[in-house]
Amino acid sequence: MTKPFNLAAIDVGTNSIHMVVVQIQPHLPAFTVIAREKETVRLGERCPDTGNLTPGAMQRAIEALKRCRTLAQTHRAEAILAVATSAVREAPNGHEFLQRVADETGLSVDLISGTEEARCIYLGVLSGMELNGQPHVIIDIGGGSTELILGDGGEPQYLSSTKVGAVRLTQEMITTDPISNAEYNWLRAYLQGMLEWPTQDIRRLLGRRRVPMIGTSGTIEALFLLQAHLNNSPPPQPLQGQRLSRSQVQNLVQKLRSLNDQQRRDQLNIPPKRSEIILAGAMILQEAMHLLDCELIIFCERALREGLIVNWMLNHGLIADHLRYQSSVRQRSVYKLADKYQVRLDHAQQVAALALKLFDQTQGRLHPGDPLEREYLWAAAILHNCGHFISHDAHHKHSYYLIRYGELLGYTENEIAIIANIARYHRKSPPKRKHENYSQLDKSSRAMIERLSAFLRMAVALDRRQIGAIKHLECKIDPPDFHLYLYPQDPNDDCALELWNLSYKKTWFESLFSLQVHAHLAPATKVSTAALVVQS
Repeated sequence: MTKPFNLAAIDVGTNSIHMVVVQIQPHLPAFTVIAREKETVRLGERCPDTGNLTPGAMQRAIEALKRCRTLAQTHRAEAILAVATSAVREAPNGHEFLQRVADETGLSVDLISGTEEARCIYLGVLSGMELNGQPHVIIDIGGGSTELILGDGGEPQYLSSTKVGAVRLTQEMITTDPISNAEYNWLRAYLQGMLEWPTQDIRRLLGRRRVPMIGTSGTIEALFLLQAHLNNSPPPQPLQGQRLSRSQVQNLVQKLRSLNDQQRRDQLNIPPKRSEIILAGAMILQEAMHLLDCELIIFCERALREGLIVNWMLNHGLIADHLRYQSSVRQRSVYKLADKYQVRLDHAQQVAALALKLFDQTQGRLHPGDPLEREYLWAAAILHNCGHFISHDAHHKHSYYLIRYGELLGYTENEIAIIANIARYHRKSPPKRKHENYSQLDKSSRAMIERLSAFLRMAVALDRRQIGAIKHLECKIDPPDFHLYLYPQDPNDDCALELWNLSYKKTWFESLFSLQVHAHLAPATKVSTAALVVQS
């Protein structure tokens, strides 16, 4: 299995039915989201006397699933994975509903346990965020249940599913609008009781460590969008990696409880089907953060649906194990974007190798040697020419746009902006404050872009013919001079084009570091054992 192919995953939830269609690139291995579908069907609106799914809810769900199947077929999905969660798990007629779905839509929907749901959510998060071996609490607040997970990128340390959800609580426990003080306080106490068991287990595993929380799915997404609205800011694009503090979450809860449903729609611009249930969902998050003593929540766009895709890839041998998958999420994401925009990988890897040699050999003299900076330089070098996908003219600007608004997973929005700017300044004008893409960043990020783009410019010049002419390089810093010794692959190659290109690409480096660059073509047979020669 080597050719790209499309796959769809459907989550039949208590509040909504979600579908994602992805293209899988087996050679990476990775996947790209090519379509999403969401419909609020309120399957969890069950009969109060019997607990059964109501005829109306089942019919809404079946019609939505028919549309999902049609969309998946339109995108030529070779398989459709579908699971049902809390509402169908608990309903006495849940299996009857799944049989109706099979008969009327042709879809086979698997009923999964709460723990399996949590495991797949964890896989979905790992496909989109780098945990760096550090423990994180993951929370997914659904319509009927809330999943709490503890993991550091390896095997999950804890998986749980608790029967508290935004739809369930709204239907069963909120009768006043706006919510009364008595009902609010009672619901808080109820949530603390329901969440006590999983949160105590997680706290026991963590000991005294305080860790960040990662939040996924609709309720938490809505809270991030609400915070932007209250700040009079446009919705962050992307939401991936955005952060809210515990105090901000508490303030959102207080704002929501002070308004009735109609006011939440009118004043806060919350869609009707979300405005009805958002207070209950926000209260779940508030109490979970309180019980776990989490001061920060980070948003992740990937969850159960993407986890189903990862799980399928694991089961079909496309990923050896999710530990390897997680440890390379950033690198694979960069390579996936390079593949998408038809980057010449041999040239990109040569430029990256040369840029990293310059970075490594000047560490401690021209820059602090931050490992993250090294990672950003590598990513920008691999992607610096992706703008050719749009046009050769001004391709450095096109590269900025494609990186900035591409799907680079595992990076925060600020990190993506840094990488995009480094790539943008690999040629033509150096960074300037009049450039909006550069000036809107903080001082530290701008300084990083300046020095890393200087290294990238030099590396691009040293592969001018894109044939890997330079095998090795060594630096000697002897202020005000910077000697660059170049070792060609071919001893008969004078590398004239590379040296000529370097003569004008070096000017930004010289200006930034107050050094004069002198390039020397060394014998191809000589390989020095010292990577860096520094003289006082």
